[in-house]
Amino acid sequence: MNTLVIAATVLKTEPLRYTPAGLALLQLQLQHSSEQQEAGMQRKVQCQLSAVLIGDQAHRSVQVGDTIKAKGFLAQRSAKSTQLVMHIQDFQQIQQN
Repeated sequence: MNTLVIAATVLKTEPLRYTPAGLALLQLQLQHSSEQQEAGMQRKVQCQLSAVLIGDQAHRSVQVGDTIKAKGFLAQRSAKSTQLVMHIQDFQQIQQN
């Protein structure tokens, strides 16, 4: 199984482009920050994550500064790269207080 659900802030968006197959593709950089329970202790977690929206999802409104809850899977950036990228299959905006 390869499923990732994460709450994150959108740090950067690249201009919308199209794959050779004609699918819309939007690249994002996400920032996550939380506290997690590990080995009976609280641990502060921070990370940046590359992500992509492909197809109809790429046309949804997402802007720098938005906080989203994203669900998708991890894959290699390309056949020649071992860098991981989150492929977002669905996301929703999270309201900030």
